[in-house]
Formats: sequence, C-alpha cells, structure tokens
Amino acid sequence: MIEFKSSLKIKNEKTNLVVGVFSDISHDIITQLDKALNKRLSVSLEEGLIPTNFKDITPIYPLGQIESKKVYIVGLGKSTDFTVEKCRKVLGKVAKAAKEDVTILLETFDCKAVSINELATVCAEAITLSTYKMETYKTEEKATTPVNFFIHCDSQITDDLNRGVIYGEATNSARQLLNEPGNKLTATDLASHIAQFANEHELEIRIVEKDEMEQLGMGGILGVNRGSVQPPKMIVVKYQGTPRFENITALVGKGLTFDTGGYCLKPRSGMEAMKGDMGGAASAFGAFQVAVRLNLPVNLLLVIPSTDNMISGDAIKPGDILTTMSGKTVEVTNTDAEGRLILADGITFAKHLGASKIIDLATLTGAIIAALGADTTGAFTNNQAFLDELQKAADLTNEYMWQMPLFPRDQKALRNSDVADLNNAPIGKPGAIMAAAFLKEFVEDTPWIHLDIAGTADSKTAYDLGPKGGTGVMVRTIAKYLELQG
Repeated sequence: MIEFKSSLKIKNEKTNLVVGVFSDISHDIITQLDKALNKRLSVSLEEGLIPTNFKDITPIYPLGQIESKKVYIVGLGKSTDFTVEKCRKVLGKVAKAAKEDVTILLETFDCKAVSINELATVCAEAITLSTYKMETYKTEEKATTPVNFFIHCDSQITDDLNRGVIYGEATNSARQLLNEPGNKLTATDLASHIAQFANEHELEIRIVEKDEMEQLGMGGILGVNRGSVQPPKMIVVKYQGTPRFENITALVGKGLTFDTGGYCLKPRSGMEAMKGDMGGAASAFGAFQVAVRLNLPVNLLLVIPSTDNMISGDAIKPGDILTTMSGKTVEVTNTDAEGRLILADGITFAKHLGASKIIDLATLTGAIIAALGADTTGAFTNNQAFLDELQKAADLTNEYMWQMPLFPRDQKALRNSDVADLNNAPIGKPGAIMAAAFLKEFVEDTPWIHLDIAGTADSKTAYDLGPKGGTGVMVRTIAKYLELQG
C-alpha cells in the first residue's frame, strides 16, 4: 500500500522514517528531526559517520528519543547532480530494503532539479516496481508480510502518487505475463486476460478466431500456427479518449507465447526462455493499460497477433509460400523468423481498422542483442518526427533506446526471392535490420516505429527497480509518449 500523509508528528510517528540527505543542502524537517534526536543526526553528519554519497543507506536507532524504531538516512549526493532517474533508483533501493512499514519524508528529497509533484510520481512508481515479486507455482512459497509505505509531504500529491502507481502496476502486469510458462499462457489465455481488462473498463474488444482469419486471408499468423494444437488469436481492443475516433495510434505487440523455432529448431540451451517471446504483446498491453486507467485524451487500438510456433507434420517448412493479409506473398526461408510473419498481419489489420500511426513491439531478433546488448532497445522508423517524440518520452522515463538504420537497399534485399514477393530472412544480411525492413513492407506510408526489445524484455539479474525476469520494458516510455500527446 502507498498512502499520502499530510501531517506528521516526528516524536510520535510509530513507523520507521526515511530521510534523504544531500551533501550540500538541508531541509527544515531534517532540522526538526535532528532536534528530536538531540543533535545526533547533525553531529554524525559533521563527523562523517553517516555518508551522504548517492544510494548509501544508514540506519539510526533513536533509542527512545522518538517512537520510530529506526530512521533510515539515505545519501543523495550533491543536489546539483540529482535527477529524476537517480531519485527513481534510490527510492527503489529503499523500498526493496524496507521490511517494516515506513514513512518517506518526501520533502527531504526535494531540490531545484526535480519538482515535488514529479518526485511524488517517481516515488510511487519506484516503490511499485521495486517491490514486485514474480508469482510462481511453488507449493511451499514463503508468506511475507507486505510493507506499507506512507509518503509525507506538505503539498497535496495524491494524484501524482496515483499516476506513479498506475505506471508501476502496468509495468508489473507486463512483467508477470512474460514470466508465465508457455503451458499457462497460450494464445487463448492471453486473449482471456486482455478481455478481462477490457470488460472491466467497458472497452470494445474483438477476438478474431481461426475461421475468420482464413476469411480475412491472414496467411502470416495462420502459417506460423500450422504446427500448433492451440488456436491462434488476433486480439483487438479499442480505446476512445476523444469525442471522435480519429488520430488513432495502434500498439501492435508480438504475442508469440512459445517459440521452438519450428523446423529451424532452436538449440536446447536457453529454449525455456522462449516463453517470453510474447514480451512485445505484454509491453503493448501494459502501455495501453496506463492510457485507459489515466483516461488519457488519445485514441488507441491494441492489436495482438498471438500463437505459438511448434513442430508437427503440418508445420510450415523452409521454402513454403505464405500469402499475408496484405496480399503480399512470402517465401519462408527461416521458420524461426516467425514473429515478423504474425506482425505483418497484425500491422495490416491495424491499418484496416483505421490506424493513423503504428508502434510495434517485439522480441524479434538475437541480432539486436549483438548490436546493442541487453540494456538498449533498438528503434526503427519511417518517420523521424514520430521517433523524435517517442525519444523525448524515453528520456523522461530513462529507458534506453537507440535508432537503427533502414535504407532502400534493405528493402531490395528482401525482394530476392525467385518465387514470392518477399523473403522473410535473407541469408547473410543484418538480422535486426532485415526484420524491420520486412515489417516496413506492410506499414508502407503509415507513420511507424518498430521497437526490437529482444535484449531488454528480460533481465538476467535483480536490479534496483525489480527482480530478475520480465522487465516490462517500454511500457512507461510509450505511456509517457501518449500522456504527452494528450
């Protein structure tokens, strides 16, 4: 629980206190606390017994001078060097460390660089993100008592706190979806999960089933699904935030619930991680949730093509020809390049439904990891102004994104098939670029951004703002972009 607290009596506060301390400035509330502690705080700071380096956390035991059991002194470094991202990280570390109810004295984190309202949003977001724990299927899961966080501030910050919680919860929703095993999250399960949210918020939802896909000519997703016993789903949810449904942004997420690679079979080592090949769908849905819960004045389509990629006697083979919803034919030279095939139909369908702009998200290529590592999302576009706007949002949320190139020669390389319009994976060409170029064939002139999150959707280790596993990457960036548009 995160709750706003407008009044505070330092001597009588029973929860543990969290106090931020800059090396170069102080606040009145610290002076009050120091007086209540009989100058122990100021003396310890002067003598260097309490470090003020960034992210140093030092507990003080009041010894009955105040009712709190502990006071956590959090080093913030120089106020001139303090940023929103530093605030997010340090509060994430604090929240992870808290084992009992705490009251965060938010004013002590205040400086000229960051407004108190921004601090409140970041504080709630950081707490929500850092305290997320993956739901597991262990039969002897240890029960833990949840920690309550009280945020004290003289200003009214309830709305700001609520915004931070919504951002954090939507990101955690994406994390949990990615962490689910393939047998617990089929395309049908994913559709049911999204439908539950849509129904709760009285949103229009359409789930295109296999027979309708056949009528619509969605040969991309149908081709990938041929090896599976699980039916495919094309999940579409509409959110209308303005009087007229126009200027529509489509969020198209790759919903590949498990990827064996098909007949171009992936190696055994690490295949279990392919349960996360629907990270694009998870993040698209997360950003969509933020827009809906904040009632943003924007118009959205959430489009999730979903299936798994399995092997059977009917599965697609290298050399097979598929006809996509757009009418374009594709020679499948690599059955493990399946994400772009289902996204092609998702993008075409989004355009068919009236999308003015498209952002697609996908754990699409290992090549993007080779290029940018595990901390940076690769971004491709056909509209620089559109990407520049998204980059502003990424800068505000501190999610790292780097623009990758797309040249006319890349489109030409896709058209080297002797038997079809396109080759889904030309041999010897840059993998991430070829995947993006393939999607561009279906976007055509619609303003479009492709985000390859193969490296960033999952973390191998715990960090200040979360545990190992799904990260919910780009949820906050896209949500912030939509918020700025509104």
